Amino acid sequence: MFVRIVKMGFQPEKIDEFLANFEENKAKIRGFEGCLFLELYRGKDNTNQFFTYSYWKDEESLENYRNSELFKNVWAKTKVFFNEKPEAWSVDKLVTLD
Repeated sequence: MFVRIVKMGFQPEKIDEFLANFEENKAKIRGFEGCLFLELYRGKDNTNQFFTYSYWKDEESLENYRNSELFKNVWAKTKVFFNEKPEAWSVDKLVTLD
């Protein structure tokens, strides 16, 4: 398992459209084979910035998602709202404290 973090910055007037699109698709993304967890965060100081955290079974699962019609449709609607280049990281979780 690994974690995928994506940072996205949006045009302020497009945030509601982004959130509506995320709301419409979040269960489909989470239900995609190999996706184990999904969260969306909003920047506290910069409310135009959002972050997704998703846990994936393996890299093949993430690549299958990235090559899916679901991803292509969601990303096509999302990327037109950006006001900065998105950034993404794949990381291994080392420690969790509950």
